[in-house]
Amino acid sequence: MTKKLRSTEWFGSADKNGFMYRSWMKNQGIPDHEFDGRPIIGICNTWSELTPCNAHFRKIAEHVKRGISEAGGFPVEFPVFSNGESNLRPTAMLTRNLASMDVEEAIRGNPVDAVVLLTGCDKTTPALLMGAASCDIPAIVVTGGPMLNGKLEGKNIGSGTAVWQLHESLKAGEINLHQFLSAEGGMSRSAGTCNTMGTASTMACMAEALGTSLPHNAAIPAVDARRYVLAQMSGMRAVEMAKEGLTLSKILTREAFENAIRVNAAIGGSTNAVIHLKAIAGRIGVELELEDWTRIGSNTPTIVDLMPSGRFLMEEFYYAGGLPAVLRRLGENGLLPHPAALTVNGQSIWDNVRDAPSLDDEVIRPLDKPLIADGGIRILRGNLSPRGAVLKPSAASPELLKHRGRAVVFENLEHYKARIVDEDLDIDASCVMVLKNCGPKGYPGMAEVGNMGLPPKLLRQGVKDMVRISDARMSGTAYGTVVLHVAPEAADGGPLAAVRDGDWIELDCDAGRLHLDISDEELAARLASLSSSDAQPMSTRGGGYQKLYVNHVLQADEGCDFDFLVGCRGSAVPRHSH
Repeated sequence: MTKKLRSTEWFGSADKNGFMYRSWMKNQGIPDHEFDGRPIIGICNTWSELTPCNAHFRKIAEHVKRGISEAGGFPVEFPVFSNGESNLRPTAMLTRNLASMDVEEAIRGNPVDAVVLLTGCDKTTPALLMGAASCDIPAIVVTGGPMLNGKLEGKNIGSGTAVWQLHESLKAGEINLHQFLSAEGGMSRSAGTCNTMGTASTMACMAEALGTSLPHNAAIPAVDARRYVLAQMSGMRAVEMAKEGLTLSKILTREAFENAIRVNAAIGGSTNAVIHLKAIAGRIGVELELEDWTRIGSNTPTIVDLMPSGRFLMEEFYYAGGLPAVLRRLGENGLLPHPAALTVNGQSIWDNVRDAPSLDDEVIRPLDKPLIADGGIRILRGNLSPRGAVLKPSAASPELLKHRGRAVVFENLEHYKARIVDEDLDIDASCVMVLKNCGPKGYPGMAEVGNMGLPPKLLRQGVKDMVRISDARMSGTAYGTVVLHVAPEAADGGPLAAVRDGDWIELDCDAGRLHLDISDEELAARLASLSSSDAQPMSTRGGGYQKLYVNHVLQADEGCDFDFLVGCRGSAVPRHSH
């Protein structure tokens, strides 16, 4: 039985209100017969020329419209805030929640029966899913797809990953400035998101693993014609979802999130997924804790050999079979926690992938030949991170996963930048670099600065990695033995604020331990000695959106959502506007 459509509350009456809603829509040349009660499907578009990853979305939206019209629906495209990672300062994470509010209110306040979410750059995927989940209407994700492989001197280079690699080589004196800058054009040579298993690709995989997109959505290259076919098919499916009443709460279940956590381990996904999945889960009413990443992700082999953990890029990943091949490998070996989980096409996730081909065992490895035998995200606790911190073993140096070193402390990013180039800095390869005040409140927005570049003098000695700890995030394209998301953050009175130069810090990844080697009494005394002005985030001294953000943002272990946004508010039709 077809569910009563929300849009009839706007266009289905012959009174004054119905007249007004229809009449002004008709100024776009829409004929009477299109107001016949057919499903109205919103296309939530994050297109922007300031978000390069999403700059091709106008064309994708046209193919979505074709699908909607073909299936008997009425397409309506609308813009929402596009928070691109590459240009937006101080960080796109600062506006993820703002974008989700834009999405939520645009959906609830307008005559749409279902929505197609056009996502791409890192934060656009969680922002749109968060906003749509808060409304709980039928929704399907269409990602813009990754760029083609980057090229430099005839070799493949990964977007983002190449920046970190080449910049360290420049500081080490291994290449000159001309060689460094010559990689710019070749790294980003087509439309699309980063072509590594960075945050954009990870979140595209998470959307597919959660069941919110059609199979293969995550990996089809942006410029591949099959991307546009998927967009059209998604538009068609959105019409059917509206008729069926297949809302997000039926898809974004506890089981779906457990599947996604397992998949993140298998693909060597970004640490940012920890924050974003928690925030999405919070909007739909699913309890998700840091311990779930240990319980579900631990002992899962990383079988996708992609940068930054491995060798290949998203283009090869798609040609090797994409995420369906990964899901089939997991399922056949009893590692897909919930194969019966429902997806947007009305089938279970296992029905979608049971016959998926795997075409290249170098890219998508057999489980007995993994890239990392025990992948996933490690959750670390101790007196330095009582509410948790994260580390990605597949991108780390194995010899540093159990380490004790002397702290070299940077009070903020500017202090780090000024101090790290000092040739007299007392630091060696065994030290632990500690960066403070870069968390949700402190930066504000929790920027991707946790993968601090190493001191030039150590790079010249051949040092390639060191233990680094912060309350910041890092790009999913980055790598190294980097402890992130320390909670509570320094600016919120967390123990990280008390660390001093010369303190000793212990990291034990296998044991899940992060410990500052001082007594409880000394730690308490140090924290008590910090003045309120020392701990106050700079942004609270001004106003505007940043003040709202700092006053209401939750900590990293809670997903960095706003306290007043957690939960599902539904899609009840609001009161008339006139």
